[in-house]
Amino acid sequence: MALHLNLLHEEILEQRQRQRDPLKIGMLVLIGCGVLMFLYYSWNAYRTLEIKSRLGAIERSWAKVEPKVTAAQKRVSELQGIVKATRTLDDYIENRFFWAPLLQKVSRCVAPNTQLISLEGSVDENKGVTVTLEGIAAGREPRAAAEDLRQLLLEQLSQSYSEVKVEFKSLEDLDTMVNLGGTHTPTARYTLALTFNPAPAPKPAPVAPPARQKKRGDT
Repeated sequence: MALHLNLLHEEILEQRQRQRDPLKIGMLVLIGCGVLMFLYYSWNAYRTLEIKSRLGAIERSWAKVEPKVTAAQKRVSELQGIVKATRTLDDYIENRFFWAPLLQKVSRCVAPNTQLISLEGSVDENKGVTVTLEGIAAGREPRAAAEDLRQLLLEQLSQSYSEVKVEFKSLEDLDTMVNLGGTHTPTARYTLALTFNPAPAPKPAPVAPPARQKKRGDT
């Protein structure tokens, strides 16, 4: 068996110990961690600069567009106000009450022996239309003539309006006589109160005809 002598054994051992020195290994690990952290923070700094650059570009673009946006919003507010005012006027025009058709109906109901002295009217959005008629009725029975006028007004107004009421506020005989058709007739003074809703009267629902019954012998 051959015998080998290693005269550099101690030097090799010292070299291996120096390579395995814990402090050196720790320094290498620490340097590696430092390099990784440097790369990490460098990457974050780069991203931050990029985000700031993009933010600056967006802010510059917004500074150019902002006056137009503000003007557009102001214009939208103005148009909304105009639309709202227009709708209000449309509702007022569509829902307003016309006095001419009412006066026409009243004139048709007034007979020669039931003359009007005054007419007063008002429109309330909640209470509807209120009209006060004052006049003089003449005839053998002036009270009956005034009652005929009340009934005729009730009938005519109910054709166009709803919730119609025609009532006497006062009805009193007068001592004066008038010449009606060559005959002196007594007179009475009346005051009528008319109240109604200007909305059209609802039309009654059509009634279905009764079913025809079959007679005996029909097939």
